[in-house]
Amino acid sequence: MRALTWQGTGKVSVETVPDPTIQEPTDAIVRMTSTAICGSDLHLYDVLGMYIDPGDILGHEPMGVVEAVGSAVTHIKPGDRVVIPFNISCGHCWMCRKGFFAQCETTQVKGHGKGASLFGYTKLYGQVPGGQAELLRVPQAQFGPIKVPDGHPDERYLFLSDVLTTSWQAVRYADVEPGDTVLVTGLGPIGQMCARIARHLGAGRVIAVDDVPERLAMAERNGIEVIDYSKVEDVPEAVREMTAGRGADGVVEAVGMEAHGTPFQAAAMKAAGMLPDPLARKATETFGVDRMGALRTAFDAVRRAGTISIIGVYGGEADPFPMMELFDKGVTLRMGQAHVKRWVDDIMPLLTGDDDPLGVDDLVTHRVPLEEAPGAYDMFKEKRDGCIKVVLKP
Repeated sequence: MRALTWQGTGKVSVETVPDPTIQEPTDAIVRMTSTAICGSDLHLYDVLGMYIDPGDILGHEPMGVVEAVGSAVTHIKPGDRVVIPFNISCGHCWMCRKGFFAQCETTQVKGHGKGASLFGYTKLYGQVPGGQAELLRVPQAQFGPIKVPDGHPDERYLFLSDVLTTSWQAVRYADVEPGDTVLVTGLGPIGQMCARIARHLGAGRVIAVDDVPERLAMAERNGIEVIDYSKVEDVPEAVREMTAGRGADGVVEAVGMEAHGTPFQAAAMKAAGMLPDPLARKATETFGVDRMGALRTAFDAVRRAGTISIIGVYGGEADPFPMMELFDKGVTLRMGQAHVKRWVDDIMPLLTGDDDPLGVDDLVTHRVPLEEAPGAYDMFKEKRDGCIKVVLKP
């Protein structure tokens, strides 16, 4: 089969690799029909190469048609149309029974002290081949795959794999109540959907921050107030001016380590990625190398006794937090990988009808054949051609 593989920092290529096969009774093989590029994939492309080997298959936002299932898989069958959650969970361990599927004890990568295994996402998370390929082996398929109906194109359901479920959790974790003012930092795909979901769940006002014109325009046409931070001297102060001096009730930080920060932090991230793998791993695990600009905006812009939900991905182990400020303000912090299947029953009814209350149909900006994936990665990274979300078609 053909698959998108990591070949080095800033370099991916489509290669011919062996077809996956059923290895365990709980496996399934799914032929990909759509598979998206995530902002988190850019972290592998640019920064986290010390945890990847050349030839690793990337991608964790896949869907397709079931080709084969193991003997223990009974809820799906060949021919079914399915979305695959990005985290691999068993459904029956202690964590899964509690609904914490991103911490599944069956697939936890205990050797690295990490949570559930993820598709296409480094040795830290199991080094499981990803979904930017023609075929995908799905472990724990007795639980993971989400069966979806016919009647809509893939893109109506594809983002159950990550974007929709991640955004839904992020908004829930921000403790949004009817009438609240919610601030979203970053208007990439996750930020776009966080803003729309916050509005759908009853926020009285949703404000979002970015500086990319196409992202701002997409948010505005979906009913979101926007702040272009390239035109505002002090974003938190602008938020307070819009909220009677108080600040946002809840903030969703949807940027992560792509955020602008100090020149030192930016240089540290770049330098860590260029070190030999053992040294790069040590630097990442020992020092705070994330750029903290979006987090600092969130900390400053939230009202006293408000809640910050961090859904942007961070990689540093010793990043500096302004603990005195957070303690004094009485801020609640929540964060973590999305427990995908915890939220599917809430979201699915919003996707199956003829209407589109979450605006899912207005997210994808580029549809690209799998063979053209390397150019799509570069376009997505550089935000060229109005690129906000790319779907690959194997």
